[in-house]
Parts: sequence; structure tokens; C-alpha cells
Amino acid sequence: MDERITASALRPVAELNYLNAINVARYRAIMRYVYLQYQRLKYWLKPEEIFEGVQDWDVIDGYTLEQCVSDLEQLKSWGNLASRHDGGRALSLEEYMRKKSQYLLTPYAIEIERMLEALEKVKGYGGSLETTYFDTIAECIQQIRVNADGMREGEALHNWEKLYVAFKTMHENAADFIASMNSIQAEEMMATDGFLAMKENLVNYLQHFVKSLQRNAYKIEGQLQQISPTLAELYLSHVTADELRKPRLEEGKSAEELMSEYRQGWSNLMRWFAGDAANVSELTLLEKATKDTIAKVVRSAVRLQERRRGGASRRLDLELVAERFAAMDTLEEAHRFAAYAFGLFPARHLQGEDRRETERADASTWEEPPNIRLIRTRSRRRVLKGASEPMRSHGAKREAHREQVRELLAEEQAFTERMLGYGSIRIDELLRVDGKERMRLLQWIGRCSAVESRTFVTADGCRVSVSKPEPDDTAVLRCEDGDLSMPNYRIEVTRGEFARG
Repeated sequence: MDERITASALRPVAELNYLNAINVARYRAIMRYVYLQYQRLKYWLKPEEIFEGVQDWDVIDGYTLEQCVSDLEQLKSWGNLASRHDGGRALSLEEYMRKKSQYLLTPYAIEIERMLEALEKVKGYGGSLETTYFDTIAECIQQIRVNADGMREGEALHNWEKLYVAFKTMHENAADFIASMNSIQAEEMMATDGFLAMKENLVNYLQHFVKSLQRNAYKIEGQLQQISPTLAELYLSHVTADELRKPRLEEGKSAEELMSEYRQGWSNLMRWFAGDAANVSELTLLEKATKDTIAKVVRSAVRLQERRRGGASRRLDLELVAERFAAMDTLEEAHRFAAYAFGLFPARHLQGEDRRETERADASTWEEPPNIRLIRTRSRRRVLKGASEPMRSHGAKREAHREQVRELLAEEQAFTERMLGYGSIRIDELLRVDGKERMRLLQWIGRCSAVESRTFVTADGCRVSVSKPEPDDTAVLRCEDGDLSMPNYRIEVTRGEFARG
């Protein structure tokens, strides 16, 4: 099929004029009646028959036979109807010569009415994910691979029509179904509680299609890649020859036009299943879209379930638990009851740094002091515009922070002075240290190990050097909260040029 557009394809379509004309109801009633008679194999109709058929529907008030004849002639001028002289049953020459016609639908009008009939049945996107089409496609392609050069007369065309109809129907139904799952109506449906009832069936339906897609469609891709261009061209030539053997009264397409159309259809089939050099296959995109739809359905169901759980009031239950807690005498008993009542609490990520009093791994969280976190209010009360609030003073917090920093600096300076007194000392020579001093030692070792010179200068101007020990030279750092086994580093602290004395 040639994808280039021609000037004739851009002409105005006069056959569509009756859909938006002033007397659209009359024209559409006539066209629908003639189309229904065409489906009953009654092709040529008299004006009287058409008028009586429209009158039986009782949809147009005050309609006359003269108006019907005028409308038929107008439809004829637009190309929707063809006419011939009706000379039958004439009793006199004058009656025979009087202008009487019979009317027939044109090919354009038939397709337009078919389209309108289909549009009237459209409710949403529709579509489906049928897996039986893959079996039909695989069967037809297998027949091409095995018997493309030995098909009997008419067999190639039958195989092509069966193959391409299954391929086209499968593609259109799948595209429509995926589009319907992403429509506004589907979004609204997934937000209702009734969606939970159909969630399991929908997910199973989508998963079944994905499994069949992976099991059968990729086999089809492999079979298509095994068909050489020469074999495909031979098969399409047989299809063209079968099509040309059909007897036709009107002028049909030439052999070159038919061959070009079939080549384009084969190219569409190859691109859908196997892709090309520039793009991935439509098969891959359909699989990804189906998996994304499954994830979307599951997310919607989870949101509904969370909303349903969040809306349930547990006030009475919590009041009963609070009364039980209030009646207990010891903290240990309250701990055991909390374990039975709540189990493990869900994790919550709070930004900030915890202030721990000890580094012991076996320390209980109940022994730690509480960490205060300010939580933003969830109140829906709107603050009135223009309402003024007093400026808050943070002087006390700043002064407390300054005092904390002074204490920290004093502790660091005292530790540095202590290490200066040692001059050079190994880990196994150190006396027992507390948790903060251990953390500073490890920090010094880490900073020195990160640079090639294995030295750094403290904020007081003192130079700290760390010597790496032998691989099997280890020591035990004795701490107040436990002992730490580590390499036996040598730490040397000297006062620098700008160090405070």
C-alpha cells in the first residue's frame, strides 16, 4: 500500500453533506431505510416504497411524498444514490414517459451507513485481549514457511485473508482495551469501592494475556524471521494471482497495486512482531503497556484499601487499651502488654540526628532519653488573611546551642591536651577511655587514613599523625562501655606553629 497521499484523496466528500444538512433528519431516515433494505438484498427501491417505510417509523411530522421525491433527488445529486427509469407496469405511453425512478445506494453511501451503524454501538473504547488470534497467526505463518511454493489455486489468498484478519483484529482489540484502561471513565471507576470486587479478575485477565504473549507471540517472531524475503515475495505473488482470478464486473486494482498493498501488509506484520532497525516491535510495546496496566490496577486497589482502613474509627478500642495501660503498676508489665497489643511499630523516617548517651549495642531503647520532634498540625482551620502574629524570639535556643558548642570544644581541647602530654603512643598503651574519647580516636584514625600523608591539623593547630601497624599487630582499646579489638596504630600529636599554648 502506497502511503503517499494524492490530490484526488483531498477532494471534498460530497457524499457526507446529508449528515449536516438543514433537513438532516429526513435525509438520514431515507438513507437508513434504503440501507436496511440493501441488507435484505432489496437493491432498487421506488419512491413510494421509501416514503411508506419512513412513514412507518413515525419520526418525521407532516412528511409528504413530494418532499420524499425531492429529498431523493437531492441525495442523488450528492452522490449517495443512483437512479434508473422505472418503466414497469405502465398501462399507457403517457404513464411510461412520465418521469418515474428507482433508487440504489452507491458504494460510498454503503460505507458511510456502515460507519454510522457502528458508531451508534460505540460505548467507550471496548476491545479485548484475546489470545486465540496468536494461534491463528502462528498456524498461517507455519503454512507459509512449509508450503509457500506449493500452494494450490486460491489457497494462498485464503491463507492471507485468514492471517491478516486475525492480525488486524488482535491489534485493534488490544489497542482499544489498553486505551480504555487509561481513559477518564476507567480512572473514575478505579477510585470507587466497587472496583475492589473486580480487581482480582482483571489482574488475572491481564496476567493471562501477558503469559500467552510471551509464550506464543515470540514464537511467531522467530518464525517470521526464518521466512526469507524471496519466499515472502513468492507467497505474495501467489496471493496477488489468486485475487486477480476473481471475476469482477467493475474495474479493479491492477496487479502492481495489489502487490504493493500486500507488501505493505506483510511489512506491517513484520514490524509489529519483529520491529525494524529504527524502532522496537509493537509486540514489545504491547507487553510493556499491559504490565504497566497491571501495576496501575494494583496501585489503585491498594489506595482504596488504605483509604478504607484509614477511615475506620478505632476510638473505642484505643480507649480500652488506654484504660488497661492506666491500670498497670509497673513499666515492665506495660512493655509486655504493648508487645501484645501493637506488635512491631511500622517504621517512620524522621529527619535529624539522635542524641545518644551511650554506644552500647545491647542498650535498650527504653533507657535512651526521648527525642523531641515538632510535627506540623493537620488542622483544616483556615488562618484569616491579615492576621498578625508576634515575632518569636529564639535567643534562648541560640544561647543553649552556643553553650553546647563551648562544652564540645572544651572536651575536644582537653582530649587534645591529654594526647599532647603522651606525645607518641600506641593503642595498647592507652589507659581506659570513655565513649566520646573513643569516637574522637576513631575519627582521627579515619581522617589520617583518608590522606596520603596520614596526618591532619586540628582546629587548635595541633598536628596529628597516625602510623599504620603491621597486619598481625592488633591491640584492645579499653573503654568504659566495652572493649574494642583493632589494629595497634601509633598516634603522635605535636603542637604546631599556630597552636594555642
